[in-house]
Amino acid sequence: MFQKITCFLIVLAGQTCLSQTQDRAILSGKVVSNTSDLEGIYVINAQTEETVTTDASGSFAILAKPNDILVFSSISFKEKRILLKPEDFSNLNFMVNLSMVMYQLQEVVVKKYDNISAEKLGIIPAGQKKYTAAERKLETATALNATANGGGMVGGSISADPLLNFFSGRTAMLKKEVAVEKKEFFMKLLENMFSIDHFIDRLKIPAEYVKGFEYYAIENEKFTIILNSKNKTSTEFLLGELAVKYKEIIASENK
Repeated sequence: MFQKITCFLIVLAGQTCLSQTQDRAILSGKVVSNTSDLEGIYVINAQTEETVTTDASGSFAILAKPNDILVFSSISFKEKRILLKPEDFSNLNFMVNLSMVMYQLQEVVVKKYDNISAEKLGIIPAGQKKYTAAERKLETATALNATANGGGMVGGSISADPLLNFFSGRTAMLKKEVAVEKKEFFMKLLENMFSIDHFIDRLKIPAEYVKGFEYYAIENEKFTIILNSKNKTSTEFLLGELAVKYKEIIASENK
């Protein structure tokens, strides 16, 4: 009896999902902005939670229907929400214009303690360059290996791997991986330093915008320098300034 009920519930759930899918059609569109870097922007159907990303030209395709809300989100652009209309599905040139995040901070003085370092503490050898996992991959892919032996030639030869990696696009991919790794590092550092209650109660960031604000903050180079110093007082001060700017952006979008 239990197995029959379980099978019935599975079939019912499958029919419900199929019905929701059949109600929707593929909506093709394109994101435009005043930049050529339009790859990797998230396009989310708020009703079904389906998520796709734009390609290098900004194009995307997603299952949707009229009255669905599409959310366009990226750390480089202001978040945008669009309520779909029936005519959007017959529009062969459905375009969404996104605005880049623009901000400016006052000059920040970073205090450096020259007498304290990992080298002086004997943790690592003096003068040794420190690499993350992604940086090591990039260094390996781009470094010329003068000791490589090409077909038994006397004295060795220069490895052609860096050139092959460059022309195949692997170098560009690894550079993106390094950039993503740094953002993930700063995001984790920020979330370990401040709880979500700090963003909501102290900085007055709406709960649904907290994650977007975190991405907004770590895109600021001056802020990541202070964040990386682990000086909580200075970090909190700059975070407050960024919060003011971010709330202005939210207010302008909601007008």
